[in-house]
Amino acid sequence: MIGAGPNGLAAAIVLANAGLQVDVLEAQPTAGGAVRTLPLTLPGFQHDFGSAVYPLGAGSPFFSSLPLAKHGLEWIHSPAVLAHPLDDGTAVILERDLDATKDSLGVDGAAWDKLMRPFVERWSEFAAAVLRPVSFLPEHPFLMARFGLVAVQSARAVARRFRSPRTRALFAGLAAHSFLGLDEPLSAAFGTLMAVPAHAVGWPIPRGGAQSLTNALCGVLASLGGKVITSSPVEDLAALSNYNLILCDLTPRQLLKVGGQKFSENYRRQLKRFRYGPAVFKVDYALNAAIPWRAPECLRAATVHLGGTFDEIAESEKAVHTGQHAERPFVLLAQPSLFDGSRAPAGKHTAWAYCHVPNGSKVNMLERLENQIERFAPGFRDCVVARHVFSPADLESMDANLVGGDIAGGLMDIR
Repeated sequence: MIGAGPNGLAAAIVLANAGLQVDVLEAQPTAGGAVRTLPLTLPGFQHDFGSAVYPLGAGSPFFSSLPLAKHGLEWIHSPAVLAHPLDDGTAVILERDLDATKDSLGVDGAAWDKLMRPFVERWSEFAAAVLRPVSFLPEHPFLMARFGLVAVQSARAVARRFRSPRTRALFAGLAAHSFLGLDEPLSAAFGTLMAVPAHAVGWPIPRGGAQSLTNALCGVLASLGGKVITSSPVEDLAALSNYNLILCDLTPRQLLKVGGQKFSENYRRQLKRFRYGPAVFKVDYALNAAIPWRAPECLRAATVHLGGTFDEIAESEKAVHTGQHAERPFVLLAQPSLFDGSRAPAGKHTAWAYCHVPNGSKVNMLERLENQIERFAPGFRDCVVARHVFSPADLESMDANLVGGDIAGGLMDIR
């Protein structure tokens, strides 16, 4: 197996469980790909290099089948799943409990409940169906047809179901995880796929950071006789001739680089046509205090979406898709140390934040990103004692699969 990211480790576990002897070769000195925790700023501060919050990790049918807890994984749930602050000093809160969210959304509570409940109540069936390749004969055809009727729409079309601009803003932030424009088909699918697990399984963080999830997967693999060999970049598949089977947890660009000569001309053309998506500009923070949100309810959530109204977020995402850099970017922020004291020294905190930018962007978005945080948390910059900035190129240098800073592994549009 080439690549010790979560997909590579998952495949290795399946093979090892079937009785094969499996080696996982990882280019970086630490396993995990974008699921790593590193000391990026000051001593005692632990930062998640890539992903930090795991609704589809806790809700994964495959991960749920593994004894990850026996190998040290402990999920932590913040009291609220998500906070979305607004300029009036309040915040829209996505609660884990669907009934509580229904009550908190007031005039839109019934519409939210109607949209989410069918999938929340049948999460195990829904997750198993929606997290596998699309099938024209799904196991639960009526459930998937119901989802499909929502999924093909744009986020704006589905947001029209809600009367309050607060609820529309909440849905915009969820849908913007897609990296799509909010007027594009399928963007509603991502908004729904972020909200449903929030109510079904939560948006937990791993105690100790993302590395704990990777370490647990490595532990399961080791218990089955598999090995992870780090600092072992593969430059050419020909060097692996002593293996009977080679699987590649790589994107098409890396696959062409290491094995292009093995493939037909037709397949090489398909790989070259693969389209990468927008990138992210990311900053990790060491803080001397919790973020001073104007809306104190933001301190209840490990994840905070910063972008204001639906239209503001839509404008930000549209700019990215036209090759521009938004003046007021949509910012996704995680503040794990509020709920996991192992991430920072006593009384101190960590946070990470990123915004979307065009693939391969070289624009420094730090000021614009921090202006958005300051907009909802005046005095934030005064809390910063150190920061580590990742440009798209920096992200790719840390994980070759993050091509041009694309953390989604490809453009997620309807094609």
